[in-house]
Amino acid sequence: MTLRRMTRFAPAAIAAVFFISPIVAHAQDEWHTSYSLMAESKYGQDFKHYDYVNPDAPKGGTLNSVVQGTFDSFNPYIVRGTPAAGFAPFGGGLIYEMLMEQSVDEPSVSHPLIAEAFKYPDDYSSATYRLNPAAKWHDGQPVTTDDVIWSFQVLKANSPYYSRYYENVTEAVAVGDNQVEFRFDQKGNRELPKIIGDMIVLPKHWWEGTDAKGKKRDVTQPTLEPPLGSGPYKIASFRPGQEIIWERVKDYWGQNVPVNVGRNNFDKRRYTYILDSNAAFQAFTKGGLEDIEVEMSARDWMTKYKFPALDAGDVIKKEFKATASANFQGFVLNTRRPLFADRNVRKALTLAYDFETLNRTMSFGLNKRVSSYFVGGDLASSGLPEGKELEILSQYKDQLPPEVFTEPFTLPVYAEPKDERANLQAAVKAFGDAGWHIKNGRMTNDKTGQAFEYEILSANEASEATINYYISSLRKIGVTARLRLVDPTQYLNRINNFDFDSIIMPLSQSDSPGNEQRDFWSSKVADVPGSRNYSGIKNPVIDALVDRVIFATDRDDLVAATRALDRALLWNYYVVPQFTRDTQWLAVWNKFGIPDKQPTYVGADIDSWWIDVDKEKVLASKYRSQN
Repeated sequence: MTLRRMTRFAPAAIAAVFFISPIVAHAQDEWHTSYSLMAESKYGQDFKHYDYVNPDAPKGGTLNSVVQGTFDSFNPYIVRGTPAAGFAPFGGGLIYEMLMEQSVDEPSVSHPLIAEAFKYPDDYSSATYRLNPAAKWHDGQPVTTDDVIWSFQVLKANSPYYSRYYENVTEAVAVGDNQVEFRFDQKGNRELPKIIGDMIVLPKHWWEGTDAKGKKRDVTQPTLEPPLGSGPYKIASFRPGQEIIWERVKDYWGQNVPVNVGRNNFDKRRYTYILDSNAAFQAFTKGGLEDIEVEMSARDWMTKYKFPALDAGDVIKKEFKATASANFQGFVLNTRRPLFADRNVRKALTLAYDFETLNRTMSFGLNKRVSSYFVGGDLASSGLPEGKELEILSQYKDQLPPEVFTEPFTLPVYAEPKDERANLQAAVKAFGDAGWHIKNGRMTNDKTGQAFEYEILSANEASEATINYYISSLRKIGVTARLRLVDPTQYLNRINNFDFDSIIMPLSQSDSPGNEQRDFWSSKVADVPGSRNYSGIKNPVIDALVDRVIFATDRDDLVAATRALDRALLWNYYVVPQFTRDTQWLAVWNKFGIPDKQPTYVGADIDSWWIDVDKEKVLASKYRSQN
C-alpha cells in the first residue's frame, strides 16, 4: 500500500489511507521520480507544482485551531505519551519530512521530497532511495544516509505503525553517496519498494546528543523538548497541555520542491486545547481560536450553524466532494471480551442497528449505509462469490461461516414499522443460537445467568444522540448498553491498550489495499498495544486472506483477494456497520484565499490556502471588540 498524504491540517488523525496497484514493467536500474503504481502521473517527469495551487500564494497570517484534550509529548512515534498537535504518529506532521510525498490529487502517486528518486529490482526484493543533496535540518546540517538508516531502525523498533508497515524490511544500508538500500525478507511484495518512501526521517545527531541540561536524549521516551526537524514548520512556543504555536521556517530547504510550491502559506499555526467539545464550538463561533471547523455530524451541519458571524457573512459554509474511497464506520466489537466471542452474538447486535430511522430522523438522509469494508470502487464484495474469488474462498470452506457460499451478505433494513419487529426477532433468535434468552426482560446467559451488559466508549459528545438511539433499540431485546464519554487523552490510551467493550471507529481504506491490512486484522498484532486490530481478530483464514491481498499478482487477482477478505470479515460480524459520506463539510472564517480548484481526489487541501491579512485584521478587530 501507499500512504495517501496525511494533511498537516489534521494532526490528531490516527488513521491513514492507503493505496496499491500493479506496478508497470521497468528496467531494473531505472530511477523513478514522480512515479505511479497505476500509470504515469498526469504531471509526468517534469513536475513543477500541483495544478490546483496558486504558485504565487502570499505567505503570512495565523491559522488558529482548537484541539480537544491535552498533550504531554513531542515524540509521536512511541506508544507512551499524548503527542501535541502538529505531530503525527504516521507521517511527518508539520516538523519532519518523508522520503517521498504521496500526491493529494492522484491515487498511488509519489513525488520527491527528501529522496529525489528510487529504484527496485524486478523481483521486488529491495528498494534503493537516492537522497536530495539539498535536504537539510533546521540547524543547517544536511540530511544524510546515516539519518535515514538510524530512523528506519528506531521506527521499526518503537513505532506501532511503522513496525508493522515495514515488517518485511530487514535492514537499511548505505550503498553509495546519498543512497540507501532497503532489503526485504520476501520477494513478490509488489508495493513494498514504493511504500518505503512513506518513511519519515529523524535527525540522528540531535537525538543522540544532549539537551540544555547536559542530559542525553532518549528517542524511546516522551519529551517536551522541542525537537529538531526538517519540515516547513518548527515549534515557536508552547504551554504544556494548553497551547502550541508553530512558525514557518523562513529558510526551509524544501520550499521550492514541487509538492510544496504554493503550499505551507501560514506564518503561524496556533493550536489551543479545550477539553469540552461544546466549548470548542462556542470558541469557533466567537472567532480568534478556531478558523476552520470540520463538521462530522449531519444533524449539526444542518441545524447548529446559526450565530451572528455566519449571518453576517464573516463565517461561510463550504462543501468539498472527495473521489477517493469513502470511510467505513461502525461499532467495533472487542472480541477479546468473552461477551463478544460468539459470532451469533455479534450478528444479533448487527441486526438491532436501525440505520434507516437514524438517517431519516437525525441525519437528514445525508449518510449512506455501508455494507463493505472497501466502500466504493470494484473491491466491495456483493452477491455470491464467483470466479477467482470463489476459488480463493473455497480453500477455506470448512473454516468459514457456511453462509459465505450460500447467501449474499445483507444488513437489516428498517424501511417500514413492521421491519423493526422482524429484525429484532431475528436478533433474539441469533442470541438464542449463542445460548442467550430473555428472562425477566433481560438478555441472560443460559448457563451462567449473566445479563448481557456492555459499554460503548466514546470521546465525541456529538455522537451521543445516535449512540443512545442504538442503545434504546438494544434495550427492546433485553440488552443493556451504556455510553461512556471520556476525554480524548483517556480515550486514546484506552483504545491503544484495547481497554473497551465497543467503540465507534472509522476505517480509511482505498481502491488498492496492501501491507497495512496486517495491522487491521492479523492475529500477530491482536494483542500488541497500539495496533489497529481493534476487534482483536485471531482468525487463521483472515491471516491467510490478508497475505493473499498483499501478494496479489495483478489487478484482477487483487480485486478477487480483497473481495474474499471483505466477505470473510463481514460474515464474522466483527463490526456493526454504520454509514459513510463522500462530502467534507467545513465552516470557515472568511479570512482565507482559496484556489479556484481544490484536489477533488481528497477534497480540500488546507495547505494550499493562504490568509488575506487585511481581512484577518478586520475580523480580529471586529470580533475582539465584541468578546
